[in-house]
Amino acid sequence: VHRLDKETSGLIVVAKSDEAHRKLSSQFEKHDVHKKYIALVWGDVKGQSGEIVLPVGRHPVDRKKMSTKSRHGKDALTLWKVRERYGTATLLDIEIKTGRTHQIRVHLSERGYPVIGDTVYGNASKLQTIKDPALKAEIKSLQRQALHAAQLSFIHPQSGERVVFSAPLPEDLENLRALFRAAAPGYAGESGLQTWQDKLKG
Repeated sequence: VHRLDKETSGLIVVAKSDEAHRKLSSQFEKHDVHKKYIALVWGDVKGQSGEIVLPVGRHPVDRKKMSTKSRHGKDALTLWKVRERYGTATLLDIEIKTGRTHQIRVHLSERGYPVIGDTVYGNASKLQTIKDPALKAEIKSLQRQALHAAQLSFIHPQSGERVVFSAPLPEDLENLRALFRAAAPGYAGESGLQTWQDKLKG
């Protein structure tokens, strides 16, 4: 019924009948499907939450890429909220209200916070900001972008009731998160608890 970017982990919807496919496709077209992701991005994201409203379309030069500078870009809305901060990187909860190709990766890169491991829209030089050897090795060994489709919610095509499915972070991203936590000075937990910046200020 829909697709994930190559090398993005997580949930997808598969229809088992033509009728189910038609009903589910209609929900995607009307943006009635709620899609939530978890992204590990480079940099200390400013603020606790926000939205990115930028059109996304085919890159004007490199046709294999998407861009916010396309003449024929379609409206795209990405909501984000900080889950954890590590100083050199941030773990974000993401919700997309539209489903443009590469939307999350393009939007975050445009804002200066590319997804870690993204070889298309990322910034390889960011790796030089990592001092911890174990963390640096783990990032180098990551074979994909650190983006995970964590939750899908839609109206079941038979029962008519809204259903919610969730998928935990896979092992590679859990390992990466644990190493970022260990390397962050004074890390104290998830967003809302004392961050490493707060400890330094104190």
